[in-house]
Amino acid sequence: MTGILPIKKYGEHLALNMFTEISVTDADVYAEFTGFTDDEVAALCKKYDTSYDKIRQWYDGYCVEGISIYNPRSVVESIRAKKVSNYWTQTETYEALKVYIQADYDGLHDKVTRMVAGEKVEINTAKFQNDMTSFASADDILTLLVHLGYLTFEAYGKNALGRGLVRIPTAEVQQEFINCIEDKGWEPVMKAIRASDELIQDILCGDAEKVAKGVERCHEDNTSILQYNDENSLSCVISLAFYSARKYYKMIRELPTGKGFADLVLLPLPDSDKPAMVIELKRNTPADTAISRIKEKRYTGALAEYSDEVLLVGISYDDSKGHSCVIERHRI
Repeated sequence: MTGILPIKKYGEHLALNMFTEISVTDADVYAEFTGFTDDEVAALCKKYDTSYDKIRQWYDGYCVEGISIYNPRSVVESIRAKKVSNYWTQTETYEALKVYIQADYDGLHDKVTRMVAGEKVEINTAKFQNDMTSFASADDILTLLVHLGYLTFEAYGKNALGRGLVRIPTAEVQQEFINCIEDKGWEPVMKAIRASDELIQDILCGDAEKVAKGVERCHEDNTSILQYNDENSLSCVISLAFYSARKYYKMIRELPTGKGFADLVLLPLPDSDKPAMVIELKRNTPADTAISRIKEKRYTGALAEYSDEVLLVGISYDDSKGHSCVIERHRI
């Protein structure tokens, strides 16, 4: 017996009291059967002469009990059509997503913004009522979106009792979130996303002044959602400001490399001809000190396999809301 939602509870008991329930939030030994595994996708791509890298880039992202899981419909339809696109999301549940994320339960707007930017947010799935109508918090809506497949859940541990992190899993689901926030109160976020194409080109051209101005606009526009003088919020703003980079790069926050963790690293995708980037963020400190830190900590050391040239980008802001930027080209 299969279904999207867990069995509905009535009071303290289940309507079916002799029933073993397997959920994507607690799949245990059944995790590998909740979708296609990485090995299965690789085998299918080889059998049907399809680019595994493309399939992985677009559809890999679900995590169930630490196992990488792909949505079977997306993989099958992509192989059959010989192109990557949105497949499983083109259903009536799109309307459900649009309705749910417009409700601003205790900071849901902020959490969706952070996930669109590529961050993970905390969640407690234990209080979910197992239906599509009984909502008391942002956690309830986010838990429903996990079961609908719009988010993926990573538990803190076996004894976490429903507590963990959620994120948007794949490129096709990411696009559905963008489609849903194009209006109704999300204008600052969409403005940053639309401007991100130009900002990426400004970085590639080495125009530090334009980059500083672009990040400053994005930061100011989104202070109604995110705290201004907070380095984590600036990281979220940077991810929004460089949203279009996903067309050319895999974006990684806090990548362990060299002697520490780089704030933001952009790794070129297999079919991209762009240089790798390392972006370091500073507050109340000159932007060139961010460049010095990148060199001092040898953050570029792990990027040689991706590119023979790396753009070093230092971005700084101060409490008076001024932004500065320094860009250097570095040969590996």
